[in-house]
Amino acid sequence: MKAIHPFARVALASLCAAALALPAAAQVKPGTAPGSNPIIRDKFTADPAPLVVGDTLYLYVGHDEAQRDEMFNMREWLVYSTKDMKTWTDHGAIMNVKDFKWAKADAWASQAIEKNGKFYFYAAVEHDGTHPGKAIAVAVADKPTGPFKDARGSALVTNEMTPKGTHSWEDIDPTVFTDDDGTTWLAWGNRQCYIARLKPNMIEIDGPIREITPPHFEEGPWLHKRGKLYYLTYASLDRKTQRDEHVSYSTATSLDGPWTYRGLLTGSGKYSFTIHPGIVQFKDNWYLFLHNATLAVGDMNGAIGRRAVTVEHLQYNPDGTMKPVVQTEAGVSAPPPRR
Repeated sequence: MKAIHPFARVALASLCAAALALPAAAQVKPGTAPGSNPIIRDKFTADPAPLVVGDTLYLYVGHDEAQRDEMFNMREWLVYSTKDMKTWTDHGAIMNVKDFKWAKADAWASQAIEKNGKFYFYAAVEHDGTHPGKAIAVAVADKPTGPFKDARGSALVTNEMTPKGTHSWEDIDPTVFTDDDGTTWLAWGNRQCYIARLKPNMIEIDGPIREITPPHFEEGPWLHKRGKLYYLTYASLDRKTQRDEHVSYSTATSLDGPWTYRGLLTGSGKYSFTIHPGIVQFKDNWYLFLHNATLAVGDMNGAIGRRAVTVEHLQYNPDGTMKPVVQTEAGVSAPPPRR
């Protein structure tokens, strides 16, 4: 039986109608404190990916442009910056999916990283008919705000490179991480989670692609390290008990594993089927970026294809596990919770 795309499954479910038109009470009120959620209010954004460069945090996001009852319409990636987590500067679009000549649609989740004085940007797109299915692109720039250009002229990862997968959209949501020894790793996936080492040039896979799928993995992996522990945080879905994606995580003492499942980090984003974690340390504090669908822009309410980026304080227990995060409207306009 052909697999049902998870987003299509949502469209068929009764929650679709509710998500496409939010009640007035759910709309974000103007005049709220700087740093409150959602953090970007003049357009719909999703799949947040933070990057710290010196005293500045850059945030890469997808741009939701769905009209009326559309599911997803994403054509470009945007970047914002902040020095205080309260005020954000809009640097505009850094790339359009058309900038990858071999791609035909879908500017989906992305992440950027600094390496060897340059900035590398990894993103999920829909490949053209020469390699059907989702693929991972890589672009490069001299500055975190771009301009970015296709670094290969071809996809870094195509669907046929992961033949054990169950569907054509498994090669999405790249996360990129440089270890203490300077080696950079790429992880990605939908339903299956994959990891591979990158060559020093940052635009080629170096060695085998391994599967590291943790429990209830759906999509949106994010790799980071704190102390001696590696963290794999991701959008999770227990299909027996949950309607919407949550965020779960696993830890390991090596990227080779074994990975220990640690359970839920936070619940679903309000009014949103999808969620996408991005974790970063900035000026001695840790933050968890997410998205929900509570924002209204003009006469357009939040929906499955019209999401809004949020951020919350992130804290750790003495054993290295992350404390559960409660998603709030106050966000980082309020001090971290005392626990």
